[in-house]
Amino acid sequence: MARLYTSRLLAGVALVGLGAGAASAQEESKFEIYGFGQADYIQDFDRVDPDWDATLRPSKIPTTDGQFGDDGQSVISVRQSRLGVQANQEIAGQKLYVKFEFDLFGVGDDAGQTTFRLRHAYGSWGPILAGQTNSLFMDGDTFPNTIDYWGPNGMVFLRNPQIRYTYVTGSNQFAVAIEKPGNDIDPGNLRQLDPGLGISVQATEEVPDLTAQYRYNGGWGHVQLAGILRKVSFETLGTPDNEPKNDKLGWGLNGSANIKTWNKDVLHLSVVYGEGIASYMNDGGTDMAPQLEAGATPPVPGGPPTGTLRGEVVPLLGLVIYYDHYWNDAWSSSLGWSMVEVDNTSFQEDSAFKSAQYASLNLLYTPDKRILMGAELLWGNREDFGGASGDDTRIQVSFKYSFSSHDFR
Repeated sequence: MARLYTSRLLAGVALVGLGAGAASAQEESKFEIYGFGQADYIQDFDRVDPDWDATLRPSKIPTTDGQFGDDGQSVISVRQSRLGVQANQEIAGQKLYVKFEFDLFGVGDDAGQTTFRLRHAYGSWGPILAGQTNSLFMDGDTFPNTIDYWGPNGMVFLRNPQIRYTYVTGSNQFAVAIEKPGNDIDPGNLRQLDPGLGISVQATEEVPDLTAQYRYNGGWGHVQLAGILRKVSFETLGTPDNEPKNDKLGWGLNGSANIKTWNKDVLHLSVVYGEGIASYMNDGGTDMAPQLEAGATPPVPGGPPTGTLRGEVVPLLGLVIYYDHYWNDAWSSSLGWSMVEVDNTSFQEDSAFKSAQYASLNLLYTPDKRILMGAELLWGNREDFGGASGDDTRIQVSFKYSFSSHDFR
């Protein structure tokens, strides 16, 4: 009886707001509640920042022995669990699609917590999209079939508030968007000149980022080329005219592809390069850092940093190569490697992020589309500007149950 009532309720919700329209329009409208509950058991043989122990982010690997305590940690987490709603219907001759989705993986001030994290909140009507979803600079389809939450560090991965226009003709898709700016500024060794100076340096976000994308879809897979232009800038609080301050042009190109080999197997490839694009990467790097001018004498503590120092956008290279293999309808594996490397500026601290690698191999069992269980071996490495490095090796075992309101109709 409860199942029948739920089915009728969801059917009624799907029609709310449609008024007395034609029956055909009502039949085309759809409303779905979906999500999954997931539990991860992680046995870490080394150590990462405890706020990030439920996933492997190479930038969170310590490069100093004992920085976060002894090696060997056991973690059980439900932070990957997810809930969302989506709806679509035709309005004024165009398809309206709305999506709202969150998981429980706390980041930022909530890092390490099991708490609300917004993933998607947007609507699209015909070619126009507004809200938060995958950046146009990103290709979400290159994310491999892994169970680690954060995934390959060398790919562009950012869900960003944006306003987008998309044009589709045949197998070709063109899109352009303005996106929320979010510069990551590293004050570097400015703290040595004046302890308060590094704290008072802040990013300025005067204009939105401009992104564009071309994508070709074929029976063999797809290929995508995306680009970005952005203003990366900073200013100093509490000083005359907020000096020192500076702005630079950030730019990047991201080429990616999914290639179907045989049966359901897929090869995932991506390469990204640019300057001042680290805040769009899945992990690692900074957008701007202090650069000592060529031939200049390094400033001394208490001396003015202007004239010898400038803010410079940081070059970055990211690579991903992964292969998803399906042994049969129920068993699959994903194997691959990813890396990020930045060209540090001369006045960054020795502890600044320089490069990192990420690799994984798994075996997954999916007896039904709603059930997944499996194990994954992961390895990560981080190297600092000063040469210090650290590694992490772990095993993750996951159990996931997916659900949809459509299952109960």
